[in-house]
Amino acid sequence: MHSKDRRMRPHARHTVLNLLLASCALAGAGAAAARDTALPPVFDDLQQRTFRFFWDTTNPANGLVPDRYPTPSFSSVAAVGFGLTAYPIGVERGYITRQQARDRVLATLRFFRNAPQGDGKGTVASGYKGFFYHFLDMKTGLRYNDKVELSTVDTALFLAGALFCESYFDGSDAGEQEIRKLAKEIYERVDWTWAQTRKPSIALGWEPESGFHGYDWKGYNEAMLIYVLALGSPTHPVQPDAWKAWTSTYDKSLQGQRGEEHLGFPSLFVHQYSHVWIDFRGIRDDYMRTRGYDYFENSRRATYAQQAYAVANPLRCKGYGQNVWGITASDGPVDQVLEYNGTQLPFRTYSARGIGGLKAYDDCTLAPTAAAASLPFAPEIVVPAVLEMKQRYGDFIYGEYGFYDAFNPSFTYNVPVSQGQVVAGKGWVDKDYLGIDQGPIIAMTENYRSELVWRAMRKHPAIRLGLQRAGFTGGWLEK
Repeated sequence: MHSKDRRMRPHARHTVLNLLLASCALAGAGAAAARDTALPPVFDDLQQRTFRFFWDTTNPANGLVPDRYPTPSFSSVAAVGFGLTAYPIGVERGYITRQQARDRVLATLRFFRNAPQGDGKGTVASGYKGFFYHFLDMKTGLRYNDKVELSTVDTALFLAGALFCESYFDGSDAGEQEIRKLAKEIYERVDWTWAQTRKPSIALGWEPESGFHGYDWKGYNEAMLIYVLALGSPTHPVQPDAWKAWTSTYDKSLQGQRGEEHLGFPSLFVHQYSHVWIDFRGIRDDYMRTRGYDYFENSRRATYAQQAYAVANPLRCKGYGQNVWGITASDGPVDQVLEYNGTQLPFRTYSARGIGGLKAYDDCTLAPTAAAASLPFAPEIVVPAVLEMKQRYGDFIYGEYGFYDAFNPSFTYNVPVSQGQVVAGKGWVDKDYLGIDQGPIIAMTENYRSELVWRAMRKHPAIRLGLQRAGFTGGWLEK
């Protein structure tokens, strides 16, 4: 069970180019300006619209970002982390002033620093032991209901945004100094060792009514970030054996043949989330040294595997092809089995979709974030995909805040849908934006353009220490 799978609980919710292409496309900070001008104008528009999602929909009093919009929603703690990451990007892109971003970040961090922590049942607290509940009430900031878990991975995604702001806001004025103080205090308060109920691994979640969940984070999935932050903690660090336990199941995830193999996972978000904040280019842990490539290259290969799957198109989904691809955890039309191309196809609402056919929940639903947030990994296939989806489907999948969460050209049934709508001649399209899918779009676009988030996080001592204690060496860690 993974971070995005658990969003459903409170409500219905191979060809590989050679390494030279990737290294040329991401030649470093010196090439940032050239990359910037090379991107088609649609990326300027997409990045600004996606930023506006966070700026416009967040509760300015407490910094809480809605899980989804415009459907009325609780706040997602992970989405708050993406919001914190978006605000400095807005400064650098000229969407808002540094002072505006500073004030929004201060409101957010002050709330999280002061939000009630405790082990009481029900909705009396926002978190416990420094961790936060997965979903919080947009106004009060308390646990949304008594079914919501205290989430280690969603807390980590929030913390990553806070630590990015700590590094970015390096000014001497009182507000920026307070940001640094608050972020440090919030991070150092997290008791990672408490979450090791089955040492040395870290548990997925905890609920005051029932205790720890039975699942521990073991690779390969989006929880890499958890272990880096836990290993780098100056107050409650886990030991390096936690990383060894994390990587101990990696071989079960290997896909492909030597030379184009990669650690696989059906949903593409797994290959993106940790990379939003950590620059994995050129650094390797013990496991990746044995494979001969790094985690960034792994995500590049996973991105190409998604394109190859769309080209092969085993379910004969409408629209799938070289420039229309991208399957990840996302919204969908209905929870119903319907006949499609002679097969009984189980369609889903929110689900952890991924490549691999029915077993991996492919129901012909595409999520633009899957391709768009892979921009740094494989710009040579991502740019054409974004352009094609915008050109072919933009009149119904692109709105005020950029791409809607998902669409399905194959879903043309005359049945009631749980959300969104079926458009004649186009298929089903969502009408919601999801914070955890918007965030990677703006952040990874900026990492491709200027490496803004990566550069700031490379300087953060906790990130460096966490990676080093996990056994990473090489590249920027040696500088």
